[in-house]
Amino acid sequence: MNVTHFEVQRQNLRDCRLASEGLPEPGPGQALLKVDRFAFTANNITYAVFGEAMAYWSFFPAPAGWGRIPVWGFADVVRSRCDGLHEGERVFGYLPMSTHLLVQPDKLSGARFMDAMPHRLKLPAAYQSYTRTVGDPAHDAKLDDHQAIFRPLFVTSFLIEDFLSENNLFDAKLVVLSSASSKTALGLAHLLKTKRPNSCEVIGLTSASNVAFCARTGYYDRVIAYELLPKLPGDLPAVFVDMAGNGKLLHDVHHHFGDRLKYSCMVGGTHWDRRATQHNLPGAKPEFFFAPTQFQKRVKDWGFGGLESRLTQAMSAFLLTTRPWLALHHGQGQQAIETVYRDTLEGRVTPEQGHILSF
Repeated sequence: MNVTHFEVQRQNLRDCRLASEGLPEPGPGQALLKVDRFAFTANNITYAVFGEAMAYWSFFPAPAGWGRIPVWGFADVVRSRCDGLHEGERVFGYLPMSTHLLVQPDKLSGARFMDAMPHRLKLPAAYQSYTRTVGDPAHDAKLDDHQAIFRPLFVTSFLIEDFLSENNLFDAKLVVLSSASSKTALGLAHLLKTKRPNSCEVIGLTSASNVAFCARTGYYDRVIAYELLPKLPGDLPAVFVDMAGNGKLLHDVHHHFGDRLKYSCMVGGTHWDRRATQHNLPGAKPEFFFAPTQFQKRVKDWGFGGLESRLTQAMSAFLLTTRPWLALHHGQGQQAIETVYRDTLEGRVTPEQGHILSF
């Protein structure tokens, strides 16, 4: 048997291929996972766009010049030489777009394990944890697809909201989210609207074609098209959470609010092809929000169990609100995977769609 990988050219994301190699044999303390299904969203395009800068390519090494985009999903243990991890178990975690993954479980408990493969040891711990579904209180097999789509995205949403709350929203009266139809933005908007003070308004910026959808979710106080940005009150203190990665939009937002922009962070790259570095912008200097940093802070503050409990409670409430608008789509095989990848890369996936893929 072989392992099949979906790979993309690091310097040209439109160039992709299937590659194969021999199936690895687990050594002592290792296990072989067979990837069952995974979600693919704009978040995975962000992993590719920032693959070099944020070391996303390092998790699942590929031949020179090629990359294996990380995804989140479910896998089954098909071979194990690790005491305590049994063949037939199901796990959820960070996976390559491949048929199999060799792991070296460490810190094994009834709920999870960490992958201690040597090439991953120096990478962020938040991406190394694999949940054993048999010991996961949040796991509901009927919601596997929802979990695969939203769990990693909602963790980011949760950590951004937590960071903003910890800083009292930087005393902002407006919190502006770009790419408002992205699933990470929707999760963040839901949390903000639930927890922010009434004096602060949550505003979604999106393309004109997605305004009605974003408004229909009920997560935003106001949704406007990008071209209507000048109509927002520029004399109020504001926070900007940039999910789009569009250099021109970043420029326009900073110049619209000027010194009243109290915090500006970049989270995603849904507009990856219009990304540009901006220098000497008025207002707060844009910074990249790296979720694992806030994750580790809260693990120290609350313990892993405390963080997990808060996350699970918040995510369960959010998932209930997605049922009226989420349309699940399942795809299997090379053509389906490549089609969803290209459609997501080129922005052709509508916001209500949730894609679940498998080989």
